[in-house]
Amino acid sequence: MIKIRNLSKAYGARVALENVSFDVDAGESFGLLGASGSGKTTVLHLMCGLLAPDAGEIALEAYGDPRRRAARRGLGLAPQALALYEELSAEENALFFGRLYGLGGAKLDQHVDWALDFVGLRERRAERVRSFSGGMARRLNLACALVHNPPVLLLDEPLAGVDPQSRALLLENIRHLKAHGRTIVYASHHLGEAESLFDRVAILDQGRVLALDTVEDLVAGYGGPAEVVVELAEPPEATDGLPGTFEGATWRFQADDPLAYLASVSQQGAEFVSVRIAAPGLDSVYQSLTGRRATE
Repeated sequence: MIKIRNLSKAYGARVALENVSFDVDAGESFGLLGASGSGKTTVLHLMCGLLAPDAGEIALEAYGDPRRRAARRGLGLAPQALALYEELSAEENALFFGRLYGLGGAKLDQHVDWALDFVGLRERRAERVRSFSGGMARRLNLACALVHNPPVLLLDEPLAGVDPQSRALLLENIRHLKAHGRTIVYASHHLGEAESLFDRVAILDQGRVLALDTVEDLVAGYGGPAEVVVELAEPPEATDGLPGTFEGATWRFQADDPLAYLASVSQQGAEFVSVRIAAPGLDSVYQSLTGRRATE
């Protein structure tokens, strides 16, 4: 569906992307994970034709170069910087973007009804965007990207600055789109809550792809051990042979198989008050590859 080959882009002396290559298959949900400035947004802007590459190429199956108007009709972009008109209502924003993609008449009305209903804003359609919460505006941003029913959806930090209710709804929206075969490219600096969505993920840092694989294989290869915190009923009499540290009755350790250590301590008569196991995820993968967290 999307082929990217040896893509490079610089802004003056600053190199934003350097020799980036990957494919996105039709119907695939593809994640781009990287800190601010890693090149994620530049990739999306190149993919939708807002920027021209300095080197390399992008091709959309059946459309070709995304800078062609016909290619852009097959794309929907929900940018990190909200692309909304605050003085217009939610409905007026959706109508405007629908018309930009050539919709009109009853078909336009049907698409707008569907898009607003899909993101849970049908009852708020007449309200001006300036009165919306951050989460509502983010949901409308998605509706405007979807109003022309594009087969490819590009999402740049779609959960940025949203309340828990909107976060849950947006994640459910994206899961629905994935389940119905939409091709999704999702860029974020924090994929922990959304990593179950992705078929594959590319880890970006300083304009380069450091790793690209399925979530499962990335975590297995780079995620590191699980972090475990155990509250015991009372401090153990002996800690020889046990990993980690003890602070009174609190035991902290890392392990690839934490259940084995927990079973060993239990067999020695220890009583657990609570056990918290933080399994490695994509954020752990990023930290392992770069030496820092993606949110830094």
